[in-house]
Amino acid sequence: MPIASINPTTGETIAAFDEHDDTEIDARIAAASAAHRTLRGTDFATRRAWMHAAADVLDADVDAVAEMITLEMGKPLPQARAEVAKSAKAMRFYADRAEEFLSGWTLDDPSAVGASRAHTVYQPLGVVLAVMPWNYPIWQVIRFAAPALMAGNTGLLKHASNVPQAALYLDTLFERGGFPEGSFRSLLIPAAKVEGVLRDSRVVAATLTGSEPAGRSVAAIAGSEVKHVVLELGGSDPFLVMPSADIDKAVATAVTSRTTNNGQACINAKRFIVHADVHDAFVTKFAAAMSALRVGDPMTDGTDIGPLATRSGREDLVELVDDAVAAGATAVVGGSTPDGDGWFYPPTVLTGVTERMRLYREEAFGPVATVYRAADADDALRIANDTTFGLSSAVWTTDPDEEERLVAGLDAGAVFVNGMSISYPELPFGGIKDSGVGRELSAEGIREFCNLKSVWKA
Repeated sequence: MPIASINPTTGETIAAFDEHDDTEIDARIAAASAAHRTLRGTDFATRRAWMHAAADVLDADVDAVAEMITLEMGKPLPQARAEVAKSAKAMRFYADRAEEFLSGWTLDDPSAVGASRAHTVYQPLGVVLAVMPWNYPIWQVIRFAAPALMAGNTGLLKHASNVPQAALYLDTLFERGGFPEGSFRSLLIPAAKVEGVLRDSRVVAATLTGSEPAGRSVAAIAGSEVKHVVLELGGSDPFLVMPSADIDKAVATAVTSRTTNNGQACINAKRFIVHADVHDAFVTKFAAAMSALRVGDPMTDGTDIGPLATRSGREDLVELVDDAVAAGATAVVGGSTPDGDGWFYPPTVLTGVTERMRLYREEAFGPVATVYRAADADDALRIANDTTFGLSSAVWTTDPDEEERLVAGLDAGAVFVNGMSISYPELPFGGIKDSGVGRELSAEGIREFCNLKSVWKA
């Protein structure tokens, strides 16, 4: 895939960029390694000041960065602005909390291990490679970079090839805040060169957000090198609606959860599993609300859904929907590719999806919702867990016993009760099964790329 910004609204190329050659790659790895030796020796107060300054830079650039995001990958402009604001907030969160999160602990009774004192300390690992996706081109990177840098690590970014302008912006952001030169460097390279970077002895770990095949590849390489990885992969998140739920609120939240970011988020709700007693009412209201959404130019006020980010992404979505409809599913709303420029796809609601359809198993990355009828709570759990993914989930019920049973029974990294899945700096984020390993955000996220060292003193 060429390293180019292509406007998904028009299909026109905005700008193209030369790949970094081997000499430039080596220089950037060397710069990150040298910066780590400096950064690990600074104190938290110094890093805190630098991170706050970088967050101030990002806030000041919000309009330009948001426009860049929308032009490169197509999300509505207000959502792009919100992404930038959320990223700056996370930078300040880690600036203020890193020292607390990495404070370690002291054994209350060191004599139990024959010592006069025993305690732990967290220390940075070194240069970490981040392989990041296009769907949140600033946020996905910041949620790794902010804790990693505050811990004293340095970062190398291999961004998605269709958002090179975002990669180049992030290449200088932290240095503009005061971090040492080389603390965070972008690599304009194709996927084929990731292995060479990860096998470089100066690179000690990796994190990837992206597809399951990409995650398996990076994990295999890292495993052969005995290097730590954090993987946040796909999701086919269930959204369970029980009879006691407020159906109108559940429908409104379901629409937002399915279509945010043009339906291109790992934690978008994708499978709507509705109790038989309220299934028909939910489908009627859900379909009406989805069909009322405005699809169009993401730079225009009032647009709810812009284009999909890539032509291939739309082609993949079309194949999934067409396969389901050909096998007997019903497109209650949408389901057909519009004419005209750009990679648009309409909000779509499908019922009657069965196990023989690809859509039952595969992640739909776009504004396509599948609705399933569940006989009861146990049947809803069966359908929800009948997937290889386990990222997040949502439960709508006002019955306390039912809530407890569903929360305990869902195979997922998170459960949101009477709300929609979303990531917060304050909460751990990650999945189980094919949705990945490790956690981002919160205290767990900053500790992922640290050495937890035990110290024993006679």
